[in-house]
Amino acid sequence: MTKFVYKMESILQIKYKMEEQAKTAYGNAHAKLINEQKKLEELMNKRQYYEDELTSLMHSKLKLLDIKQCENNIEIMKYYIKLQQIEVKKAEQQLEAARVRLNNAMVERKTHENLKEKAFEAFMLEYEAEQRKEIDELVSFKYNNPTDDQEEGNG
Repeated sequence: MTKFVYKMESILQIKYKMEEQAKTAYGNAHAKLINEQKKLEELMNKRQYYEDELTSLMHSKLKLLDIKQCENNIEIMKYYIKLQQIEVKKAEQQLEAARVRLNNAMVERKTHENLKEKAFEAFMLEYEAEQRKEIDELVSFKYNNPTDDQEEGNG
């Protein structure tokens, strides 16, 4: 049997590698998003801590310096939270871009796999037709040319 050789096998292998790279990039982007979300959550918890501390200071003996410091800490946390929210949005956008690249890589790989399958099917049809032709030639040769044994036995 003739061996099937897909002419664009190297391209298909490149598509597999590109898909793997896109999967890795997507995983990294997802990890970064989770990390940025954790940072945001920590900042929000810190702000909540300062707000609770401010409430506590307001109910206890008034220490204006401590109250002012706590209010400043809350404002600083609000600023950092806004910055971190921007980082979270960036990470979300990067994740979405990585998802799109991964999806495109998967589509390209599947397209080349389908091309390979169709090429293989065409190869198999051609091979089967070739086999049928050879069988037909053998059969027609046997029936059109009686063997020497039969002729010798009769003569």
